[in-house]
Amino acid sequence: MAKSTPGLRKKGQIWHIDKTVAGIKLRESTGETELEAAERYLAKRIQEIRSVVVYGERRDRIFDEAAARFTEENEHKRSLDRDIDTLRAVMPYIGDLALKKIHSASLDRYIRDRKANGISAGTLKRDMAVLRRVFNLCVAMWRDEQGRPWLDTAPLLPSIQGAKRKPRPISVAEQERLIKSMPPYLADMVLFALHTGLRDQEICGLKWEHEAKISGTDESVFIVTEERAKNSHERIVPLNAVARSIVDRYRGQSEYVFHLKGNRLERMNNRAWRKAREAVNLADVRVHDLRHTFGMRLRAAGVSLEDRQDLLGHHAGHITTHYSKAEIARLIECVELLCDGKQQPELTLIRAA
Repeated sequence: MAKSTPGLRKKGQIWHIDKTVAGIKLRESTGETELEAAERYLAKRIQEIRSVVVYGERRDRIFDEAAARFTEENEHKRSLDRDIDTLRAVMPYIGDLALKKIHSASLDRYIRDRKANGISAGTLKRDMAVLRRVFNLCVAMWRDEQGRPWLDTAPLLPSIQGAKRKPRPISVAEQERLIKSMPPYLADMVLFALHTGLRDQEICGLKWEHEAKISGTDESVFIVTEERAKNSHERIVPLNAVARSIVDRYRGQSEYVFHLKGNRLERMNNRAWRKAREAVNLADVRVHDLRHTFGMRLRAAGVSLEDRQDLLGHHAGHITTHYSKAEIARLIECVELLCDGKQQPELTLIRAA
């Protein structure tokens, strides 16, 4: 049996490095099954580390490292899940490329493939914005051990051509088909979105601690706090009869209103959602279209533009959780129009302790 090289050990069929080089602990896979090839890889990595630590040369970092750091530093970001989707999608195309070797043409195949899979121009533009942010951080913020930037100049990224995807509201008949094809937990979330206009992440992150009682009644509203709101403006979510009946079924089960076996759901746009919409020929409907449907139905019911903006959270700072009796009653009346037009008396909001 051949003697292995110090610093290399085999896990399964793959040789792994376990060695300290110039004070740096090197723990990684060589990706090689043959010892000779693994030894060559180890020698290459040793030379790279010595060049950086001993001789002060700058190590060429790959995009995968930049993506990992971006994810770690942005755990607080409300749209991080969406950013991670972009980074995962682009990884097979540029993940193992050195940052300095990435240029506009490096993403041509990624863009072609995404378009071939039906990804809209608007989504691709957002993808480019995420990548642009990562590259700019490599230039302006992130430094190596000698204080040098990870990247001298950010690459110019492709400009995306194409019309922005238009909203796709659904009809009542389409709604019924869609809901019937879903598991119960997701059907409830969809129906709740259609009666509140909340976004995907606002619904997934909704907790019972966000509920606030309305004085003089057994009714309540939910509060979208500043840190969870897309525009960072706190607002209330008035519930109509349908929305109230949905949340009441989940009361006392978990810290989250909507959950799966007590755990937080990461997103509504999951495998069950995609399977359901394809099963009923609604593959072009996105989760965000439920919010568009809410706004469209309010308008069809005769709700004023100002009230629609308040209910959708489009008024930046125009109205907050400090509501008068008349404002609360009006907003509840508006959403009740979506379920047989039932009216509610004047109410006053009291924030939960």
